Amino acid sequence: MHIAAITAYLESIAPPSLQESYDNAGLLTGDAGWECTGVLCTLDATEAVILEAAARKCNLVVAHHPIIFGGLKKINGKNYVEKAVIAAIKHDIAIYAIHTNLDHVIIGVNGMMADKLGLVKRTALQPKTATLKKLFTFVPLAQAEQVRAALFAVGGGHIGNYSECSFNVEGAGTFKGGEGTNPFVGQPGERHEEREVKLEVIFPAWLQSAMIKAMIAAHPYEEVAYDVVDLANTHPGIGAGLMGELPDLQDEKDFLALIKKQFGLTVIRHTPLLDKPVRKVALCGGAGSLLVSRALAAGADFFITGDMKYHEFFDANDRMVIADIGHYESEQFTTDLLITVLQEKFTTFAVLKSEVKTNPVRYFV
Repeated sequence: MHIAAITAYLESIAPPSLQESYDNAGLLTGDAGWECTGVLCTLDATEAVILEAAARKCNLVVAHHPIIFGGLKKINGKNYVEKAVIAAIKHDIAIYAIHTNLDHVIIGVNGMMADKLGLVKRTALQPKTATLKKLFTFVPLAQAEQVRAALFAVGGGHIGNYSECSFNVEGAGTFKGGEGTNPFVGQPGERHEEREVKLEVIFPAWLQSAMIKAMIAAHPYEEVAYDVVDLANTHPGIGAGLMGELPDLQDEKDFLALIKKQFGLTVIRHTPLLDKPVRKVALCGGAGSLLVSRALAAGADFFITGDMKYHEFFDANDRMVIADIGHYESEQFTTDLLITVLQEKFTTFAVLKSEVKTNPVRYFV
């Protein structure tokens, strides 16, 4: 099994096109053509993690945070980034980062947080734009089903919790083949009229190449007529943060106690309690202060995130409770998510969890 196959699978779950412009997700060191000897999953690809991977005979480290964000002008081991890169090169370790693209899929980082709290009715807190497209094509009646099936097979036709969604309308298409053509129906040089189905299928933008390839392979025509259009619609499962609900109303203090227990916390920084029950919960793994206004607009009773600054707590405006549980603490279960998805797909090599605690923050209690 080559590393490229593993990273391709991860990218099918969290496409690189979903990452933020400042991000640097992807293969950071190593060669995608290497045969994989084992995978070590971690939140941060520090030098200690790289050395652990080498000791445990894993030549691929899958990390949430990219160890390299900006350009490296020198690599001489003067900081933790350079030390990690040197160790990776020295031991032939590939580092793959799956960062804000994993943040932006609803089953990703925020989905793991929501699982711990038992949230239902989940949607993206701030849906990402330009994530949906629609494909139109024209197919003879007898071959319409095979084209539909091919498009569904590569991921087209999903709307919320529904799959295999399409719109079909019958009509008449005309064409005349030129010199050297070999039309599926009709004769070259003669205008032909054929009963056709106009087939419409919605799909995530990152699947465009696969959709077109599948359509052309299944379509009987020598020249396939089709249109791809961008949609202003947003995908409810793609975006920053997550909005959900508790199955039952909870007291604010009881909910804080639940957060503390489920995330293994010693402390929670939070705004004043509002003496009202908790139902709607917004959350964002990592640093989510930019989503405070979005959480308020969505009617959240609680907003759970990390890295809140002093003045940002005032933005709650006595309308919801902001709970800062810490950056690492909010994302700690991401490693378990990566292990689960890789173990389910690949069974011929080891997928291990790093034993190195990379959190640089300590609490004196």
